[in-house]
Amino acid sequence: MAKDKSYGLGRRGAAERIIVKTSPIHGRGVFAAKRIRTGAYIATFEGKATTKNGMHVLWARDDDNNEFAIEGRNDLRFLNHSRHPNAEFIGVDLHAVRNIEQDAELTIDYGDDWDHVD
Repeated sequence: MAKDKSYGLGRRGAAERIIVKTSPIHGRGVFAAKRIRTGAYIATFEGKATTKNGMHVLWARDDDNNEFAIEGRNDLRFLNHSRHPNAEFIGVDLHAVRNIEQDAELTIDYGDDWDHVD
């Protein structure tokens, strides 16, 4: 995969749905700017392709089930972990897994390596 490939460009509307502010979980977090219903598209993780893991890197799979990584460049890079997340990625698109009230922090499950953290 070309290292200079960009992901997540083209879908609009995230600015209406999310805002970044100080998080009680860790540092900065992503919060709902308005109520988001279960299953709703929230935003797309945007950034450059990378082969290295890092603080703001999302690992995903393409349509052929090949793993790839994106170094986050938009607000979604501030998503924090929860063992009980209210959002999940489908590819590079973030969707609500349950209703999310306005001003609630959006969280995702970082995976098995984070099971010891709530």
